[in-house]
Amino acid sequence: MEQLIKGIKVEGDRVVWAVIIILSLFSVVAVYTATGSLAFNKQAGNTEYYLLKHVMILFMGFGIMYVAHYIRYQYYSRIAQILLFIAVPLLAITLATGTNINAASRWLTVPVINMTFQTSDFAKLALVMYLARILSKKQENIKSFKEAFVPIMLPVGIVCMLILPANFSTAALLFTTCIVLMFIGRVSTKYIAATVGGAIVAFGLFLVVMSALGIKGRVGVWIQRIESFVSADEGVKDDDKDYQVDHAKMAVAGGGIIGKGPGHSLQRISLPHPYSDFIYAIIIEEYGFIGGMVVLILYLILLLRGVKIAANATSPFGTLLAMGCCFMLVFQAMINMAVAVNLFPVTGQSLPLISMGGTSIWFTSLAIGILLSVSRKDSKETAAEAQAMKGGDYAMA
Repeated sequence: MEQLIKGIKVEGDRVVWAVIIILSLFSVVAVYTATGSLAFNKQAGNTEYYLLKHVMILFMGFGIMYVAHYIRYQYYSRIAQILLFIAVPLLAITLATGTNINAASRWLTVPVINMTFQTSDFAKLALVMYLARILSKKQENIKSFKEAFVPIMLPVGIVCMLILPANFSTAALLFTTCIVLMFIGRVSTKYIAATVGGAIVAFGLFLVVMSALGIKGRVGVWIQRIESFVSADEGVKDDDKDYQVDHAKMAVAGGGIIGKGPGHSLQRISLPHPYSDFIYAIIIEEYGFIGGMVVLILYLILLLRGVKIAANATSPFGTLLAMGCCFMLVFQAMINMAVAVNLFPVTGQSLPLISMGGTSIWFTSLAIGILLSVSRKDSKETAAEAQAMKGGDYAMA
């Protein structure tokens, strides 16, 4: 056993590894305390059930992360094509026949093992990887509308449109990530501005058509959440519609500076999904303003390290891949935290690596593994150059 542990070599950015480990430890404690009511309702009060399940999922996630970080990041360019070709039909199948929960078909149930997974999590990573690939390959004619912009926007439009009907927040988050990647990839700003404007108009028309046809579905939920957010700012309250937000506010307000302590949250009993969508509110209630700031700073450190890894990458693909994976995760975290403190309408986005989940944690782990793969390659090259300079391979100018 000791030899096995010694044989496990971890490479890549050490700061990223440290941040991920700390977030995972936060996750174990937060999920354990937040799943009390769920365990009472579903598992006859067996709180250890969800704890052990979550720890197992995290361990599997670290395994995925470890394997992914040892694969040369250049290989992900080819893998991206395969993943995108799989993701598009999966999204179409999910939209047509997926498992419907809360008027949204977001999940596919795997036969035999009866396990559900959210296909949009898979599609997000696949699209970001593919976009990094195509942007890097189109750099010579990146300003061309026909030769570069159209091939770049086509997969972005298809994937986002397939995700939109069931999950607006994920589609918007993914679209924003793609726009950032396109900007970094030197796509013409006039094309980017036209894309953003066109997307806003198209979404408005989509809402009008759905309302005119009397097809509410998730559209009614989106409108209700936006109206609740706006009316709350104007001092108008609806106790039924504002239930989630109100209890999240109570959790945040009750935390104070140092919090009530682990396991002493009161709102975990009343707040819907305290172990996923609103876990940040529970963290603030139990660990206070200090705990909330620690989590926020950890994600900001992850963003800064991701930008540094991207800046030091030795190829355009490495830069875009690292930036895409990092921004996608950190932006999702910021949205989740903003919702918890009522700075943003309710979206249903989980907090990466902290919220309880299954396949979402695994795809997050894969994205971090890819980021670490880029950093591992560059750290090796830097070390090799330093060694060569010591050995006198570089002549003095």
